[in-house]
Amino acid sequence: MTDKPSILITGGAQRLGLHCARRFVEDGHHVIITCRRMRDEWAQTPLKGIDVIQADFSTIGGIEDFIAELKSRNVTLRAVIHNASLWLGEDGGHESFQTMFMIHMQAPYMINLACKDLFEADAPADIIHLTDYVAQHGSAKHVAYAATKAGLENLTQSFARQFAPDIKVNSVAPFLIMFNEGDSEEYKAKALTKSALHIEPGPEVVYQSVRYLMDNIYVTGECLKLDGGRHL
Repeated sequence: MTDKPSILITGGAQRLGLHCARRFVEDGHHVIITCRRMRDEWAQTPLKGIDVIQADFSTIGGIEDFIAELKSRNVTLRAVIHNASLWLGEDGGHESFQTMFMIHMQAPYMINLACKDLFEADAPADIIHLTDYVAQHGSAKHVAYAATKAGLENLTQSFARQFAPDIKVNSVAPFLIMFNEGDSEEYKAKALTKSALHIEPGPEVVYQSVRYLMDNIYVTGECLKLDGGRHL
């Protein structure tokens, strides 16, 4: 384990999380990511500058196991970025809601409380929650997902108050950042029209937003809308 303060990214095995992890490494940081399962390709090509902790945030026991493992590594933190997320449809009923509640709210709540003493004293410190456009606007089709992301956004303000002035706590609420493999051209065309800018910006805009919140010393308790004008 490095002596440099680390950046912890939950849900960092792919897409937005992995892009941010690699960008932080490029900028000279040591990074720890969590994932639900280890990737086969990592055995052949290890992630440079990135430590991986396998974690299941869908249960209290899984969250506690992760916290114990993190603390056993004697890390000092520069930032915690909560990117771990799961989308489940409404047909799963209350079980789906409970699972998303654990990942989107219970895990960040427990991890934030457990990590507050792991930050370097008298140094910049940040917690950033990745929420969603629907957190502020709701969703008729995805009620449970929207509600649990809204809960995460509310945790932002509560922890910002509790941890000030030592740790800044903010959130980023993305809309469409990048399409999934297999999305149809018809779906893509329709989705792009929902934002004012009509583009698929790619994951770098998430990294830029996270860096802005980390680098700005006078922003806490805020939600940065990253939606290309979708809210207009």
